[in-house]
Formats: sequence, C-alpha cells, structure tokens
Amino acid sequence: MRWVHALFVGLPIAIACRLLHAPDWCVFVGAVTSLVPLAHWIGEGSEQLAARAGPSLGGLLTATFANAAELIITILALSRGLVDLVKASITGSIIANTLLTMGASALVGGLRHGWQKFPLKPTGRHAAMMILAVAALVVPASFAHMQSSVRAREEVSIGVSILLLLTYAASIYYAHVWVVREDRERADRPRRARRARPLGPTVGLLAGSVLGATAAGELVVESVQGFSRSAGLSESFIGLILIPLVGNAAEQFAAIRFAADNRIDLSFSIAANSSTQIALFVAPVLVLVSLFYTPMDLVLPSIQLVTLLASSAIFAYLSLDGETNWFEGVQLLALYLIAATAFFFLS
Repeated sequence: MRWVHALFVGLPIAIACRLLHAPDWCVFVGAVTSLVPLAHWIGEGSEQLAARAGPSLGGLLTATFANAAELIITILALSRGLVDLVKASITGSIIANTLLTMGASALVGGLRHGWQKFPLKPTGRHAAMMILAVAALVVPASFAHMQSSVRAREEVSIGVSILLLLTYAASIYYAHVWVVREDRERADRPRRARRARPLGPTVGLLAGSVLGATAAGELVVESVQGFSRSAGLSESFIGLILIPLVGNAAEQFAAIRFAADNRIDLSFSIAANSSTQIALFVAPVLVLVSLFYTPMDLVLPSIQLVTLLASSAIFAYLSLDGETNWFEGVQLLALYLIAATAFFFLS
C-alpha cells in the first residue's frame, strides 16, 4: 500500500491548477486522486485512536471516521446546492461496497484458495442491517408516490433520518458494549494486535488528514460541473461511480488483501459495515445538515432504488451458506458493471 501515499501529490497539483486557472478536469483529477491516501490516513488515525480508547469508544471513533472523506465532500456539495450529486454518491457508495468490494474480494480469494468460509452469525447480522438500511431508503420514495407535497417529503425524510441515527447508535452499542462475542473478537484480533502510536502523532495525522480531505473536497466540488461537461459524463455518474470508488479505495484494497490472505470474514465485515454506515449514519446526517443549506430528502430515483434492492438481496443471499467462491464474486461484479453501464448512459 506504499504506492497509495504517492497519490497525495495530486493535492498540490490540483491547487496549482486552480491558481493557474487550468481546466477543471485538471483540478478535479488531482483532487480526487489525493483523496485516496487521505482517506487511508484518516482510517489509520482513527484505528490508532480506537486502539487507545478501548472497544466501546474505539468502535464509535472508527465508525465515525470511516467515511469521513466522503462525508466532507457531500457536505461541501450540499453547501453548493448539488443535491442530486449527493444522493447519487449515497447510492454509489452502498453498491460499491456490496457489489464491487465484496465481488472483487470473493473473486481474488476464490481464485487463490477455492472455497472460503466465514462465520454465519456476524455475517447474518451484517446482512440484516443492510436490508434494514436499504428498506429505510425505499420508504421515503414510496411515500413520495402517494404524497406530492415537497414539505411532507422533507418532514418524512427528517423523521426517518432521526430513527436511522438512533438505530445506528444502538448497533454501535450492541457491537462494542453490550456483548463481545467470540466471532467479534476473531474479526477484531488483527486490529487489536497492532501497537498504538503515541497520542500526539496520531492526533496530528488525523487532524492533518481531515484538513487535507476538506481542501481536496472543496476543489472536487468546485470543479465537478466543469469536469462533467468536458468529460461528457453526467453528474449522476460521477456521484454514483467515480466519487465512491475514490472515497472507498483504501477499504476496498484492504478487503481484497484480507480475502487473498484467506480471511474473507474480514472482507465481508468491511463491505457490510461501510454500506450500513453510509445508509444509517452518513445519509441521515446529510439530510439534517442540508437544513442549513438546500433541504435534501431521502427520495431516490427509481433506478437507484432498484440497484440498491438488488445489491442488498444478492449480498444477503450469498451470505446464507457461510462460504463463497470466485464465481459468486463474478456474479457480484457483473451486477455492479451492469449498474455502472446503465448509470453511464443516464443523463
């Protein structure tokens, strides 16, 4: 993963391009590239803090910072009224984790080790949370078909968002305080085995990475419309495919690496946890934050809802038997590419 650090050079390049009034595509590509190492460093810093804080507070810290880079970008996008881009990034992050991350992990792990087994109980818990999260996003859309009032849609979205945040808080409490089961300890053992760095450098790494992600996110949001026009890509495709790929790159590589090491259970955990964090934490936070800018509801376009339902259903189905192979990875990747193809031609 050392090559990831080199991508940080994209941020000074993007800043230079902005100061020199270079084309928007130059700013966008540089800023987006720099988000890969920045997201990785935020994850590293939060894990180090978690190792010092213990399982309860540490779990909350890790979960909160896991999608910090993407949360920063979407909040900045909301401040500029890019609501459709924000909604697209929510959907894109969920399907990127459930289909792309898990599909690539199952493919790589299956080709290397054949059948890979994982514990049913924690994986089933993750699958149930995913179904709940996607169902919560379907309800506002169903309500919108029966109620045309924009105000009513916003009120329902606010209510659903508060309930999702409460559910997310309950899941954090359950996983890190209420019970620490054998399967949870097995999944966390590699993380706890790492020695914690001194507090000062850890806080400095985390703070610097967040500031860097904020600067990069601002450049991304400033240049996204110009990049969209010059590249011939819709803002929906950028939000659905490009931004989630970059924002979750570090986690995606980690999941694939775990699968290659025959630890597919950790790959499942990364994919499912990231997806549920987006739906149960990031999405409702964005709805509440949008009240200070342009109010955003949770009503997603039909094609995005269909993709979300399909991805959660196939993810849950493949987790039922406690084992996976390379062909199941191909199936997940095929669905992701089908969705990407449809999004590419969607104006």
